[in-house]
This record gives sequence, structure tokens and C-alpha cells, in this order.
Amino acid sequence: MTELPDNYSGRILTGAFTPTLKKRTHSVIQDSNTFDKYNFPIMPYITAWNQEDNSIWFEFVGQQLIDLLDTNMAEVSQAFRDSIQNQRIFHYTDLSQSKVEEEIITQQQISRKRQGLRENVLRNKQVEAVYHMLLPSGKTIWLKDRGCVEHYPQDNITLTYGSLTDVSKEMEQKALLEQIGYFDDLTGLPKRIIMKKLFEVRIGERQRGYIDDFSVLMIDIDYFKSVNDTYGHQMGDFVLKELASQMLSLKRVEEDIGRYGGEEFYGISRGNIQSGVKFAERIRQSIKKHCFSCRGNDLYITISIGVASTNEMDEVSMDKLLALADKRLYQAKREGRDNVRGGLS
Repeated sequence: MTELPDNYSGRILTGAFTPTLKKRTHSVIQDSNTFDKYNFPIMPYITAWNQEDNSIWFEFVGQQLIDLLDTNMAEVSQAFRDSIQNQRIFHYTDLSQSKVEEEIITQQQISRKRQGLRENVLRNKQVEAVYHMLLPSGKTIWLKDRGCVEHYPQDNITLTYGSLTDVSKEMEQKALLEQIGYFDDLTGLPKRIIMKKLFEVRIGERQRGYIDDFSVLMIDIDYFKSVNDTYGHQMGDFVLKELASQMLSLKRVEEDIGRYGGEEFYGISRGNIQSGVKFAERIRQSIKKHCFSCRGNDLYITISIGVASTNEMDEVSMDKLLALADKRLYQAKREGRDNVRGGLS
């Protein structure tokens, strides 16, 4: 084997691996190192994944990434993992590849899904993702990852070589556009269009086996027209805003809340129908006790909620799930309001 690269702290070149893998690794390191010296605005890297012990490490990292993470070559792998806040993966959702779905994987989910993510990378023979990173300096950046994947069965090693590019400006612009177009001006809650995106993400998680079921909640304020008629639209707007704030404070990490339109809101809850009903009851009972105080007026309201889950349906679609939840919402209304109806409840 030729001379080791400067500051090498990988495992392949000094380990008990085949000459084929060592030669390939050494060659790619040399090419990456040469490229890195030109200081282009991309950060080359080489990682290796040992399938026997499920470990992954860097064989080479560009100096720009080491500087960003304020670390050294030996510790860059751990520093990189610790800095990831979430990971974005983009999937084509139809055969014509005209529609792209964005999957957001949080830091907590990454460890649980790591095996599945690596298997997907190996199957596709490429890496394509965006990482939201929190640097040691406290600055947040977005890094786009694109790489090629090679598998060496004799060594049971998967080699990935590629580059990371800072796309912070592009992702921040995307987030701004989404915030402008997707969030309700009055309540600050996600609009119905976000519900559709969340539904697509949950369906994807269900199809890939990450979750078994999820529920949709349709939430409506009882007798809201009388609030506007009695107290005026200013009070009505206050109730909508305060209700949104209360529901946000009640939701858990596996739950989402948004505004459907008018005095109707929606919720999405990972888990079975019982989990969805518990989420709905938590909201209903809390709102019933809450005093809505505005301009000297103290008002108490109630809400009615319909809940439906995917496992109740032979064929899952957003329209059918919403229709079932809506049907149960109106059942709750007919049965006296201040009710939750879901499944056999």
C-alpha cells in the first residue's frame, strides 16, 4: 500500500480489508484531497459503513467541514451526527416524476430509522438529502448531500463518496415562502394545504412501516355564530386566536393542529383511533374549562370533534378520511355538542 494520506484517521487503509477496497479508497481520498485544496464552495467527503457492526465513519472529510464543526478528523463523525437537527429527503411520488414529496426526519427519528435509510441508499446506489445543522458556534445552516454508493461484499463495507454544499439561503427562502403561503394570518396555525402535506408524509410513514396507523380530527366551535352576533367579530377573532394558542399548548410531538377554515380546525395524530380520541378529549375538556377574556367580556365555549383513523378504511385517501371524520363531527353536533365521536365512541 502506498503512503497514507496526511492526517488520515479512517479504518480501511490500515485495517484487514481486501486490496481492492483499499486501492479504491486510497484513490478516492487522493482525488478528494486534491479537489479540497482548490477551496471550491463544496465539501468533499468519503464515508464507510460496516454492515456487520452497523458502524459508519469518515475516511476523508474536507477541511471546510472540519472547520465548520470546530473539530478534528478523528472526531468529525460524532460531531457531524450531533449537529444534525433534522434531515430532509425528497421523493418522487408519481411515475412521471413531476411531483416531489418532502420527508422530514427529526434528530430523534434518525437513530430509529438509520437502518432503513442506509438500506434505501444502498438500493438506490446514491445519497441525496438536506441536513439542517446546528453548529458549535450557535449558527444554523443547511447542507445538501449528494453522493455515490459502492458496496464491497467481500469486506461487507459500503463506501459513499460525495460532497456537501451550503444551501442555507435557498432553504431559508423556501421556509419564508411556505410561511407566507401556508400559515393562517389570524391564528398563526398551518392552513389546510399543510394538512395535505402532513397527510402525504403520514401515508408515506405508514407504507414504509414507520407507523401502524394515524388519525384525523375535525374540530368545530359550538354556536360560534352567536359569539359574533352577541359580542362582535373582534371577540370572535379573539376566540379563534386564543383557541389556536390553547390547542397548540396541548398537542404533543406526535400530534399536529391546524386551521381548516372559518371556525373549523383539524388535527393529525400518529397512533390508532384510541390515541386520536384521547387527543381530542384532551383538547375538548381543556377548552371547556378555559375562560376567554377580552375587553371586559368573560366567555366560555365548547367544541365538538370527529375522529377517524386509517385502519378503519379498506382504501386510504385524504378525502375519505376527512369525510368520515366530518361525518362523526356532525354526529357529535346532533348528540348535543361538546362531544367527541370516533370509532365506536
